Amino acid sequence: MRILVDTNRYCDFAAGVPEAVERFAQTDEIHLPFVTLAELRAGFLCGTLARKNERTLVQFLNRPRVRLVFADENTTHHFARVFAQLRSQGTPIPTNDMWIAALVLQHDLLLYSRDTHYDHLPQLPRLD
Repeated sequence: MRILVDTNRYCDFAAGVPEAVERFAQTDEIHLPFVTLAELRAGFLCGTLARKNERTLVQFLNRPRVRLVFADENTTHHFARVFAQLRSQGTPIPTNDMWIAALVLQHDLLLYSRDTHYDHLPQLPRLD
């Protein structure tokens, strides 16, 4: 199984939430999008445990099953389709989450997130 992790599920994992820890352990490849990485680091800088959280994140990133995923020109086509669909449905979602959705679709991954606004994208493969 190959998953793409949203910020809330990485936070669950880092906090030791059993469901997330088990899911990560059962996964062959864990993809962390650039957007999630940026959101995490921004959150760390606004908190009181920035150094500790950054060390934990770096250890996570150095695991052999973890891969960073970046946007490229192909991603922009997926993003545009997601944007147009959400706009025509009248169901906008945060821009960062549209990038995440585009990366899931581009790389044929399963999204691991607690955000319910992804329900507006039924073509998006997701884990519960």
